[in-house]
Amino acid sequence: MTEKEYLRSHSSAVSEALRWLERETHIRTNHARMLSGPDQGSLISFISELTRPANILELGVFTGYSTICLAKGLREGGSIHAIEINDELEDLIREGYRRAGIEDKVQLHFGDAKQLIPQLDCVFDLVYIDANKREYPDYYRLVFDKVAPGGLILADNVLWDGKVLQDPMPQDAQTKGIAAFNDMVAADTRVENFILPIRDGLSVIRKKLS
Repeated sequence: MTEKEYLRSHSSAVSEALRWLERETHIRTNHARMLSGPDQGSLISFISELTRPANILELGVFTGYSTICLAKGLREGGSIHAIEINDELEDLIREGYRRAGIEDKVQLHFGDAKQLIPQLDCVFDLVYIDANKREYPDYYRLVFDKVAPGGLILADNVLWDGKVLQDPMPQDAQTKGIAAFNDMVAADTRVENFILPIRDGLSVIRKKLS
């Protein structure tokens, strides 16, 4: 038995809706590696359940796996604003939401997150960033004032397959975007943060109360 198999066999099982969505994502898309998956998905579910957010903002939905995980902790009457740029995935996303029983809790938006975020008149207790890597610094600036004091920002892929650790660091736009984001967060005295080396790196950022 591998370490991953052992860990999964001794952790709570994922739902049938998530198992279905993981299978369909592998069958119906060419980028299944973008899926949050059961390990990180279980973690963000746990964080959501611990914080009990009233409002969640998700940037980068892909096929909706992470939305389903985030929804587990929503307070009664809470909602998720989920933004995805690829509207070709809409049927799969909505079917996953339906199977998970969260379709009434999600407001699904298609388009450029940088244009849509300013239109959202809402205060968020939890923000999950997993969209265009080169634009992470812009997302951070756009969402920050919309996050409640004490609220959380989770950012995926902050290790970027180890590229941010390389010396010299690759100079492609996505690697530079992730590196700039990590530097920005580390220098921001308005927050506390740490990076978990799970999957491709998850930054957990807490906005200070004052």
